[in-house]
Amino acid sequence: MKFVGITKRWFLNVASIVVIILVSVSVALLFSLRSYYYSAASMTLDSYSSEEIASTLNLYGDTSEKGFETAGRKFVETFPDKETMAVWLIDSNGNIVLSSSGFEIKGEVEMPDYVQALVNGEESAKWIGKLPSGEKIMASTCIYNYPNGVHGGAIRFMVSMEAVDEQLVRICILVISACVALFSLVMISGSFFTRSIVNPVKAIDATAKKIAGGDLEARIDHYPYNDEIGDLCATINDMATKLSATDRLKNDFISTVSHELRTPLTAIKGWGETLLQIGDTDPAMTERGMGVIISEASRLNDMVEELLDFSRMSSGRMQLKNEKIDVLAELDEVVFAFKERSMREGIDLEYNAPRAPAPATGDAARIKQVFINILDNAIKYTPHGGKINVIAEKPNPATLVVSVKDTGAGISPEDLPHIKEKFFKANTTVRGSGIGLAVADEIIKLHNGELDIESVLGAGTTVKITIPVERVERTSSSDKEGDTKTDELKEE
Repeated sequence: MKFVGITKRWFLNVASIVVIILVSVSVALLFSLRSYYYSAASMTLDSYSSEEIASTLNLYGDTSEKGFETAGRKFVETFPDKETMAVWLIDSNGNIVLSSSGFEIKGEVEMPDYVQALVNGEESAKWIGKLPSGEKIMASTCIYNYPNGVHGGAIRFMVSMEAVDEQLVRICILVISACVALFSLVMISGSFFTRSIVNPVKAIDATAKKIAGGDLEARIDHYPYNDEIGDLCATINDMATKLSATDRLKNDFISTVSHELRTPLTAIKGWGETLLQIGDTDPAMTERGMGVIISEASRLNDMVEELLDFSRMSSGRMQLKNEKIDVLAELDEVVFAFKERSMREGIDLEYNAPRAPAPATGDAARIKQVFINILDNAIKYTPHGGKINVIAEKPNPATLVVSVKDTGAGISPEDLPHIKEKFFKANTTVRGSGIGLAVADEIIKLHNGELDIESVLGAGTTVKITIPVERVERTSSSDKEGDTKTDELKEE
């Protein structure tokens, strides 16, 4: 595991905190244990107080100045705790007269507790230190004074601290070993944890670079955990899939638009060359050619306008020229304009709408553009002998619903959710750029409306446009709710 990046930050932050906690807990534990053991030793020594010693010595001998040594010897000889505690008998001159071990104590021995007990007025004192032999002890000296106040001597009790310190050392080693093991466990688990983060992040970084470099087929390998990184991996893979699909749609769009532009340009160029060759010799041919050129030029203009609208929509710059309009009047004009085309292509176009107007505030040209796009699609995808129903109705006074239902090819369930996406074409064999529905949907949204599409493959498609309108006060009996005008659009 390289000590860089996230791993380094984790170690410096988490591992250092773990070390501080382990050291703090270990030190606190060791000091507590030391205090406990030393307190236990101190309590053992405290069980022999100066008053108890004086009472005991008085029982063993007389209270004369010479009776202390005799009573002290009896006390030491009969001391019950010789196995765990050493007892020295000290005379009034500070000399060690007798030891409970039976061995004579020669030479001068440092006894700070004895000295302190003589001067502190409490007739007792404790000391922790080492004997000349090097053994560490805890000593407590109790001063004995005769009833007349004369100093008789002292008894010194000593407990060896060697076993206590050895036990503390063993515990310290055990605690340190436990801390090292725990720290190692944290490091190992942390190593696996950081790897589980760092390795996927590296994979994400490598895949993102590939995607940024144009490899839209790059994907992140399966991530086994259901967590935030897994969500990120899934999101990036989904993003790459959508980018790949969008790229394909873009390429198809460019190809389609190129073909759509080439067709009228070819016609314009061909007729232009033809008219240039014939000159004024054939007025009928000239008139026909000019008609084709004008028609194809109009078609090119419509395509350019559609592309400009799409550009405005994509950049959020599409704006409306809002004014008071009659939505049904715009629909009437569009349906009437498609009358001749539907008849020419052998399609029965029926139209039903309320007689009352549908006033609203909006952009008349944009609303008309939506109706044109929808009807144009319906005719393109409806075969000869098919039928198109355009129905306008008001389910409530403030809403107008326009439905365009055809008996065309329909849309597959897989394509239906994407039909309003930019560049998408469910049927690439039919002319068109694939952006008409996306533009129409955006225009309807800008009018606070909705554009919904329902379709059954092989049975036809229904496009439903819902637009908010203003309430209309009815003044004529002929305009009652439910009255409609029906136009079979037959040839007049």
